[in-house]
Amino acid sequence: MSLRIDACLARHQGDRLEQQDRVDLLVHPDQPGLVLAVLGDGMGGHSGGALAADQLVVRARQNFEAYHPSGESPRAFLEGVIQDAHVVVTLAGYTSEQNPHTTAVLLLLQGFSAWWAHCGDSRLYRFRGTEPLGHTQDHSMVEGLVREGRITREEAECHPQRHILLSCLGGKMLPLVEHGHAAALVAGDAFLICSDGLWAYFSDSELAALIDSVPAREGAEALVNLARQRGRGGGDNISLALIKVVEA
Repeated sequence: MSLRIDACLARHQGDRLEQQDRVDLLVHPDQPGLVLAVLGDGMGGHSGGALAADQLVVRARQNFEAYHPSGESPRAFLEGVIQDAHVVVTLAGYTSEQNPHTTAVLLLLQGFSAWWAHCGDSRLYRFRGTEPLGHTQDHSMVEGLVREGRITREEAECHPQRHILLSCLGGKMLPLVEHGHAAALVAGDAFLICSDGLWAYFSDSELAALIDSVPAREGAEALVNLARQRGRGGGDNISLALIKVVEA
């Protein structure tokens, strides 16, 4: 069976004064079948968050253009993008009057295997048809409380400190980077990377059913529209990259 990628990016400013999310989908200039999706949810007040997320995307693009699978493992490449971007964002904080920080989530498709890495509370979801196969675990205070059994998942969704992160790019500590890998992708597999302005409004099973039912572009549009409705005038910035593996 011949396979191809069906992909779409989407962003919405939500009800914020500025769009500080950034997302991009990159095709390698020399290596066929090599694709990188990158997303950052910027923080820092004024334009600091946008500056940080911009630097993540720029660093990802530069590193990706120089990446060759024969000379570097996918895991090392993704780790390098996040750590290099952290240095650049930190330096930008010293040279500007801003306080730039950003989350990071990256997905690398190489052949029909996938590798990903993340830092912060932007997420990567993986699906097979209508079945959710899990998502990355947020580097947030409330996620830690859930893992320790001190609060429930339902309590975490409305916790007043749910936006406090334990790790991000641009902070005083080196970013905490977690990795994942999936081999032998098949038609019906799908990945969603997104900021909390989107995932806060959906269950895993609802995302899986919606994404499986329509092409990537229609799915991305439906996700943004539903998140806007459920935000009820108080929605955060939204950004996403939806990547589906389909029959050619």
